[in-house]
Amino acid sequence: MPSKQSVNPKEIEKFEAMAAEWWDPNGKFKPLHHMNPCRLDYIITQIEIEFNRSVKTQSPFQDLDILDIGCGGGLLSEPMARLGANVTGIDAAPKNIPVAQTHAKQSGLNINYQFITAEELANSESRYDVILNMEVIEHVNNPNHYLKTCAQLLKPNGLMICSTINRTSKSFLLAILGAEYILRWLPQGTHNWSKFIKPDELFDLISGAGLELVDKRGFILNPIAWEWKTSDRDLSVNYVTTSIKTK
Repeated sequence: MPSKQSVNPKEIEKFEAMAAEWWDPNGKFKPLHHMNPCRLDYIITQIEIEFNRSVKTQSPFQDLDILDIGCGGGLLSEPMARLGANVTGIDAAPKNIPVAQTHAKQSGLNINYQFITAEELANSESRYDVILNMEVIEHVNNPNHYLKTCAQLLKPNGLMICSTINRTSKSFLLAILGAEYILRWLPQGTHNWSKFIKPDELFDLISGAGLELVDKRGFILNPIAWEWKTSDRDLSVNYVTTSIKTK
């Protein structure tokens, strides 16, 4: 199969245009910075459970090979490296990589950043204990092929954490009209509502890739406290899944 089958050039162009702002908490990625503590808490908890680790110990993720797909400027890669993991961050937008490399160097972190697609990486011998697949799948051309590639990159019993946006009227109002047009948190056109994925659709894709779904949660913004939290029930806008490679 073509090595870049899942890559959508128009989606790459969007994020290339914003590459310099990855580490600006008040820039175009402000919503992601705001959401990041909640994302990290979920990711860390799932890795602790699956690999019997505890963040109360020193370097709790030592010897774990973690792949951050669509790493951007490294907002997730860097915390994983600080926890002791061997981190590889890949991105199909070339301008993101030097931004991530520079920030990691300034932070004293050794992270293997590469300008490469998941398909190209799958052709190598590299395999991972954990794949972070956060807010990527709604930007690819072929979600089915893409998730099968992710499964190929996992070691046996490896863990994939995948988040995306539900395709509902509520997500159109909040994620597109609200975030892009009214509040202007994101540039207009950042998201395409028709490419959002309903949970049942994602669950089927995960199963079809040979992975077993073990957890699902919604990410919910409390507009009063202005904080993100997870929900066991509300997956109506942002949501996240955890699955394990069982085949």
